[in-house]
Amino acid sequence: MTANSLVIGLTGNIATGKSTVLEYLARLGAYIIDADKLAHQALTPEGPAYQAVIGEFGSAILNADKTVNRKALGSIVFKNADLLNKLEQIVHPAVFDMTLKLVEASPSSVIVLEAVKLLEAGPMFSQCDEVWVVTARPEVQLRRLMETRGMDEPTARQRMGMQSPQAAKINQADRVIDNSGTLEELYAQLDEIWAALKVAYPRRMARLSIPAAVELNQAGATPADHNAGVNTGASNGGERSHP
Repeated sequence: MTANSLVIGLTGNIATGKSTVLEYLARLGAYIIDADKLAHQALTPEGPAYQAVIGEFGSAILNADKTVNRKALGSIVFKNADLLNKLEQIVHPAVFDMTLKLVEASPSSVIVLEAVKLLEAGPMFSQCDEVWVVTARPEVQLRRLMETRGMDEPTARQRMGMQSPQAAKINQADRVIDNSGTLEELYAQLDEIWAALKVAYPRRMARLSIPAAVELNQAGATPADHNAGVNTGASNGGERSHP
């Protein structure tokens, strides 16, 4: 996306703990762009995808204040792969345009773009210098969905089954992060990868905007709070929290 920045695409299936990875990378100074949060913004009444989504799915998905009822929309698309594909065909281009603007304005030379459908979204995938895939064992994913999102087992398995297999993502990854274990194990993997980036991309890593991250911490906030599109988990049932 820009010759002066290192753009890392981060993806992984549901409940693999991508948000925990993002939070740690933000503390290291990376600028986080959360495509899921941008998709939320695209569906606001002022957003670029709002009118097209209403035209496709009707006013039944609206709240009384004309905002999109994401639960109602989800109950439609997550039961029908064709409808989910139609929704993505509307939302993905809008998110891509929003992402380009954020990349150009990034205060850091290291940008992490998180998107569940990164590998399926051709234009966004092609702009990444590296692709990282976060994985977790299926039984760990299932437990997280049931414990942190309150899903029953059939619903959790349905959500897991609607995504492409983890193995398919791993086959396209430059780096794989196993988040099935403890936080300490996860952080050790990320520290090792970060050190490898300094060797592989010395110029871009040397330009990393660490002082900006320090200033944010001194102001009483973490870098993750100030990154673009960071999703704290309030709108997705807790996926942003590590078990």
